[in-house]
Amino acid sequence: MIRNYLTLFRIPQWIKNSFVFVPLLFSLNLFNTDLLFITLAALAVFCLTSSIIYIINDISDIEADKAHPVKKLRPLAAGTISVKQAYISLFLLSLPVLISLPFFTLKFSILILSFFLLNLFYSISFKHIVLLDIFTIAAGFMLRVIGGAYAIEVEISSWLIFTTMFLSLFLAAMKRYSELRLTLDNANNSATTRKVLKDYSTRLARQISTVAASTVIICYALYTVSERTVKIFGNENLIYTTPFVVFGIFRYMYLVYITEEGENTTQIMIKDIPMILTLSLYILTAVLIIYDLL
Repeated sequence: MIRNYLTLFRIPQWIKNSFVFVPLLFSLNLFNTDLLFITLAALAVFCLTSSIIYIINDISDIEADKAHPVKKLRPLAAGTISVKQAYISLFLLSLPVLISLPFFTLKFSILILSFFLLNLFYSISFKHIVLLDIFTIAAGFMLRVIGGAYAIEVEISSWLIFTTMFLSLFLAAMKRYSELRLTLDNANNSATTRKVLKDYSTRLARQISTVAASTVIICYALYTVSERTVKIFGNENLIYTTPFVVFGIFRYMYLVYITEEGENTTQIMIKDIPMILTLSLYILTAVLIIYDLL
């Protein structure tokens, strides 16, 4: 039963909320224990809010999930957790979020509400509208980064926000491509996938992914050499982290296009060794350069 609830809460998906650490890292406050604690608290709020949204989404998609080759294993679709139990979970997860918000800044509290409403509208409507669905996903990641900045009251570079937006657009488009491939490979289950997929094509998804991937690299490279960045860090060495970003994107494209493993972004991030090493080396190198530890 515990495993069923952990699956319902989508614990592995919490890794997406790690974007709240971006402002802490790039504002030179990673080793500030007070701000680190606040960021961890903000992470917890985002994780609980995300789980609330996932449960609402599962409740609304029970019938569609039952017919999906993978999603049919979700607790609500499989019947291992009842709808009543799901609603109780919603209530229990909402309590700590509501109790903790007054301890954060007003901007952060408003942003969490915006994050919840955005994803609620996504679950109800936006996910069925072509292009708006992936832009909503991208907006969710941007709100995570901005939320991290609001929580510790620091400014965040516009280039980093744009990098986050296009990175999430890239991942969302790749996910749509993988779902389309799954639909083609399981012709008998064509009615079981997202309704919005009928408005996409594998060609369109690949083109969006290519444009988004290119823009991620450009935006990040421009951030590393921007006047504001050089002034804050006192050097231009952050540009040397760009190869990790490029390799990570190319590796992800390889996994999706060649090995066809792109339907679950989180699983790729936590199971693919080259991706784990690339991300780890990127973080290590960025910390060494930003905090002048070389």
